[in-house]
Formats: sequence, C-alpha cells, structure tokens
Amino acid sequence: MKTIKLISRLINAIINRIKCVVDPNKYAIELGVKLGSNVKFYSMKPGMFSTEPWLIKIGDNCHITDNCIFTTHDGGVLIIRNEIPDLEITAPIIIGNDVFIGENTTILFGTKIGNRSIIGACSLVKGEFPDNSVIAGVPAKVIESVDEYRDKAAKKSLHLGHLDARDKDIALREFYKGKGW
Repeated sequence: MKTIKLISRLINAIINRIKCVVDPNKYAIELGVKLGSNVKFYSMKPGMFSTEPWLIKIGDNCHITDNCIFTTHDGGVLIIRNEIPDLEITAPIIIGNDVFIGENTTILFGTKIGNRSIIGACSLVKGEFPDNSVIAGVPAKVIESVDEYRDKAAKKSLHLGHLDARDKDIALREFYKGKGW
C-alpha cells in the first residue's frame, strides 16, 4: 500500500511539473490563484504558491521570475500549538498591476504590493508597499520610486530592449565582443 501511494505521489509530481512548463498560468488558476491578464511566469515549480493558493491574487501585466515563493501562512506556529491548540496565522497576498518580481524572492502572508512596482531579486517581502515602488532587501523595503529607477536605467541602457531574443543575443555578443569578451 505504501508503494502504491509513493508511486501515485511521484506520478502526480511529474504531472504537476509538466503542467508548470506547458501552461503555467492555467496551472496557477487550477490551484486557485487569482490571475489578471498578461501574467508572465519565467519559471514555475509546484509548491511555489504555498498551501492556500486561493489566497493569492496577482494583477495584470505582472512578470514573475525564477524560484519565487508565495507563503500564505506562518508555519512557525506549529511548534507552539501544544500551548495554543487553535493558533493559526494565515493571510492573503495581493500583487497589483504592472509588477516585476525578481528571482528567488519570497513574498509572505499579509503582503500587498502596489501597482507599477519592481521587487529586486532575493528579497524577503512582508507588509504593504505603495504604488510606484522599487522594493528590495531582507527584509524588503522601498529603496526608490519606479520613476527614479527608470531615469537611472535610461542612462545605462544599451537600447536593445525592443529586439526579439535572437536579435538581442546577436547584438549583445557584438557589443561585448568590442569590450574584450
């Protein structure tokens, strides 16, 4: 019986991994995540939406990169449930419209990210953040406005963002070849 359960879990894990690759948006919706339009997952793994995926709302035009985790509960309470048996801390996560979430970011329960925000890679995000914010760090905090970020980025730009992936790769190779790479 244990072998059958183990094989069943293994097959289910493989199926979920395939769903994440084939149609990540459909998989997220099947789990109960509320997705806006034009949400782009650059990589998705089963389990990234915690145990209460229906408490996660992601707005329109969001970009979610590799290895992001959305945690809708505080698992730490498990070690003190013997003292307070009904202890439970669970809360929604709300991501606004036009949000970029950098790689390896963890977003914790009760977090609300405003519209037109950028979350830096490897951030640990908890709390409420206003629109037009660049958010980064452990713990994450607002480090500048998106307008300030835009102005700095415009000065550093290689002006290749409009190219498709293949043409951009060619242009980048040529650019850096001239720099000794």
